[in-house]
Amino acid sequence: MQNLKTPLEMLYHWEQKTPDKLFMRQPLAGSWKTLTWKQAAHEVRIMAAALQSYGLPPKSKVALVSKNCAHWILADLAIMMAGYESVPIYPNVNAETLNYVLKHSEAKILFVGKLDDWGFMKAGVPEGVQCISFPWYGAKQEGFRYWEDLAKQHKPLAGYVNRPINDVMTIIYTSGTTGNPKGVVHSFYNFAWAVSTGKVVFGLEDGKDVLFSYLPLSHIAERMLIEMAAVYCNFEICFAESLDLFVANLAEAQPTIFLGVPRIWTKFQMGILAKLPQKKLDILLAIPIINNIIRKKIKTGLGLQNCRHYFSGAAPISASLVNWWAKLGVDIEEVYAMTENCAISHVNKKPDFKVGTQGKPMPGAEIKFSDAGEILVKVPCNMLGYYKEPEQTAAALVDGWLHTGDMGKTDEDGFLKITGRVKEIFKTDKGKYVAPAPIEMKISKNYLIEQICVVGSSLPQPIGLVVLSIEGRTKDRDYLKESLGKTLSIVNPELEKHERIQKLVIISEDWTIENGLLTPTMKIKRNPIESKYSPQYEVWYNHTEAVVFE
Repeated sequence: MQNLKTPLEMLYHWEQKTPDKLFMRQPLAGSWKTLTWKQAAHEVRIMAAALQSYGLPPKSKVALVSKNCAHWILADLAIMMAGYESVPIYPNVNAETLNYVLKHSEAKILFVGKLDDWGFMKAGVPEGVQCISFPWYGAKQEGFRYWEDLAKQHKPLAGYVNRPINDVMTIIYTSGTTGNPKGVVHSFYNFAWAVSTGKVVFGLEDGKDVLFSYLPLSHIAERMLIEMAAVYCNFEICFAESLDLFVANLAEAQPTIFLGVPRIWTKFQMGILAKLPQKKLDILLAIPIINNIIRKKIKTGLGLQNCRHYFSGAAPISASLVNWWAKLGVDIEEVYAMTENCAISHVNKKPDFKVGTQGKPMPGAEIKFSDAGEILVKVPCNMLGYYKEPEQTAAALVDGWLHTGDMGKTDEDGFLKITGRVKEIFKTDKGKYVAPAPIEMKISKNYLIEQICVVGSSLPQPIGLVVLSIEGRTKDRDYLKESLGKTLSIVNPELEKHERIQKLVIISEDWTIENGLLTPTMKIKRNPIESKYSPQYEVWYNHTEAVVFE
């Protein structure tokens, strides 16, 4: 792939070619603030000059912690233009994690933006790190410098400052389900190659699409699909103001491309079923003409009536959920990739589509399996390595092949099927190994379940820890016992004897990012869950009933 351009070159291109075209829309207190390409480039040029005024050496690290907003993207581009490397941080980390990332990356400046609780995090800022607050919604306190003030004090950088394509662009610290986050190092080349490949795969045309940004921009999927797709393809980005206004903002934005993690698609499903129970929905969808009206009404209610690409990523999505949405005319395209390969690996999209798999390799991606069944991927945009972690880098990248940590296999048609995580496999006290992920996918077909974690290290048989969905919480205990018991009776015969679930335990507390039981991308954190609940495993296991309440 020749003539790859950096994001800065693309910014300059749209600044000249479509200066007055809308680039970003930011909801704020009931109205929308807007930025054209010309206005955005002007802000980026000013902030790049402001960053250079700090006198840092070239390639210094500049971090940013904020929920998604227009200035997140402006700051990222300004860091590039100033000659530095960005370190995005999830907006819901605790002070300890913030401190670790800032120290490990050696960041000298921290952009502090739109946050729910800066007071919870601020103790993590090491001494000597200088903070810059975003306008409109940024956290402000003594010692901060403000974006607005810096903008008044500096003239915008002139001309077309560019960066070598092989320079490091960013260090992305993974959310991690175990241990400290690792800093994934990516170059400008990696991002340029990845977005150019994605543009071809999904048939993206310049200036044609509207994006809705709400998943963390610090995550590779959102950064690629939202920020990079917009910068390379001249798309418009709309943001969500808050969780309370999410539905209203989405309806106003009317995106043509939408990315949701599996849990988002499940939450949308639960919201629909709360208003329109499954039996009634099935009846209406079976009636000609009425079925199209129902589909259109549901899409319009979600704000997805103009959507042409519905994506799911970050974790495998269940076949039952994909099929459920397909009946509504929502064909979910699953993308399988990692931070370490810049979100380029496999895609499951029509017409080459098979429900229950993660799809086929994207152009330029190669796949093979280790003797143990681990998925190995080689793409031109594999990471340069883990920052300051040579041993971990050497273990993850072997002869150009990325060890994904996922177990899997390909079927006779070349579709990839993930069967679990290498590190998640546990051994029962019978000495039998169990991969929890495929079992969890089967059990989670029950609409009363929102989250499930199958555990069982040192138990005779596995058990499943369950957090109920909104619908599940409306049911009484007898109903829950009957429904979940029926699910076990269906799922267990499909499993090997040593995999069969002995008990389902209904957990009273939600698993959230805030209590440390979910990652920022809403994956369950198995180690913390094990630590919290393992003292009770034996009691639950020996309970007389198949469904146990905590």
